Amino acid sequence: MARTISVRLNDDSQRALRVLTAWGQTPSEAVRSSLLASAERLSRTHVLVSEAAALEADEGDRKEMLLVASLMESMLSTLR
Repeated sequence: MARTISVRLNDDSQRALRVLTAWGQTPSEAVRSSLLASAERLSRTHVLVSEAAALEADEGDRKEMLLVASLMESMLSTLR
């Protein structure tokens, strides 16, 4: 079901819309595709944040990270 909304664009948004429509999109297409892209980026960010939190909470993974960091530091110190 299509829904019509009304939006007030500031100067930056108007410039962005001009850029998007210069490539042949209608204003409606540009807004719809931008909304979808923004939602996808936000969703991916939330997934990455959740994955990072799970890794941080994993005791075994933290120990392995410390071990790798220690190994890397020892390798760097032998090169100096």
